[in-house]
Amino acid sequence: MEKVFVTGGSGFLGINLIRMLLAKGYEVVSLDLLPFEYEDCKDKIKWVVGDIRNKETVDECTEGADYVIHCAAALPLYKKEDIFSTDIDGSRNVIVSAYEHKVKRFIQISSTAVYGIPDHHPLVEEDKLEGVGPYGIAKIEAEKVCAEYRDKGLPTAIIRPKSFVGPERLGVFALFYEWAKDGHGFPMIGSGNNRYQLLDVEDLCDAIITCMTIEAEKMNDTFNIGAKEFTTMKEDYQAVLDKAGFGKKIHGFPAAPAIWGLRILEFLHLSPLYKWVYETASKDSFVSIEKAENKLGYKPKYSNKDALLRNYDWYLKNYEKFAGQSGVNHRVPWKQGFLKIIKMFY
Repeated sequence: MEKVFVTGGSGFLGINLIRMLLAKGYEVVSLDLLPFEYEDCKDKIKWVVGDIRNKETVDECTEGADYVIHCAAALPLYKKEDIFSTDIDGSRNVIVSAYEHKVKRFIQISSTAVYGIPDHHPLVEEDKLEGVGPYGIAKIEAEKVCAEYRDKGLPTAIIRPKSFVGPERLGVFALFYEWAKDGHGFPMIGSGNNRYQLLDVEDLCDAIITCMTIEAEKMNDTFNIGAKEFTTMKEDYQAVLDKAGFGKKIHGFPAAPAIWGLRILEFLHLSPLYKWVYETASKDSFVSIEKAENKLGYKPKYSNKDALLRNYDWYLKNYEKFAGQSGVNHRVPWKQGFLKIIKMFY
């Protein structure tokens, strides 16, 4: 039985990936800062509570692994120093450990945040990288480390997923789902007529596992991963409000004053939204998945609407489990902050 070491296994992507790996017969080791609390597979894997910034802990988890999938990251709402130490230094620990333990393949989960705020679409893997904020910068630096060890002979796939949703996803999407559940409309920065590509987590997991199983020369590359079918942001998100059944609508709001207001609220720590979210929300944001289609045989099953509705259904069914919780990662809702007041007007 082949062994897979997954960093960030307690997170939203981690648990979806681990479930799929177990279904395919792999042995799994998970490393995360948080306990692995998913009862359906808690006893089927080895899970370690620890920090990727601790090389000794990483080495213990890498021992005997055939594949390493690096999902762990400090997200944009973390402090700058934690983002850099985790997403750069911690990532280096994981990559170096994979190389030293002679694993068969390494898969880095990066982000389309590495493209910054682009001036054209669709984005392709060879486009200029420009990080916006500490998170974007750190993801670019981590990719550089991957490239360094790819050159040393470690087969390495860098995956740049669009924002992905699906079962277990909360974070920023929980803000929207709460408004829908409570019978409110939702304000959108700008007209909402921009095209903003998303991704279902199941399609992302399929792409990751393909990188484990396809010929090494095909996976040893960088790939954009996203939905193939998406419309405008207003139309895609309206599907959730329609599902909620209150007859509410997505309402556009002029982008410039909205962005300036959110900049001020972020500075005052009154907004749950960070710069890359609100600066890009009114703009087109989509990538070409042609390389993944051609080299990996990637065929996403879910459209933007499908992914959002799957996530919303899970949110409704599991709401009582996380009601009242908040934090800065994807497995808990983010605080509404000043948006609680705005909610009253919708």
